[in-house]
Amino acid sequence: MADYPYANFRYMVEIDGLEAGGFSEVSGFDASIDVIEYREGDMVDTPSKMPGLKKYGNITLKQGVTDSTVMYDWIMLGVEGEVERKTLTITLLDATGAATASWQVINAWPTRYQAPDFNASASEVAIETLEIAHEGMTRVS
Repeated sequence: MADYPYANFRYMVEIDGLEAGGFSEVSGFDASIDVIEYREGDMVDTPSKMPGLKKYGNITLKQGVTDSTVMYDWIMLGVEGEVERKTLTITLLDATGAATASWQVINAWPTRYQAPDFNASASEVAIETLEIAHEGMTRVS
């Protein structure tokens, strides 16, 4: 029997070990290493390539607006004073709701909050967006 990949629409987000609520989208998980090309003066062939800076992309969290202000309060702490860094855990769930894979994001802090667009002629859910910067991610399971 073949192993099928998990669907990407069932997941859970925790902030410092506490469930952060329902999110409609979590995106931007990526890690990259810059490439430094080096060529000495007498080289006529392809330059050498060396690893450069390691970078992690910002993560974007989107959720429907509820009466919870946890995400808004988190960025406002940084806007009004000291930035509070936290650990995020994003867990992929299988069809039964069991955890299948988890990623831990360290030293995360909000860099941008976007309130929903308001449009009286639309019939969508109001979505708020929080962009998170971080200093590393690890797949823990």
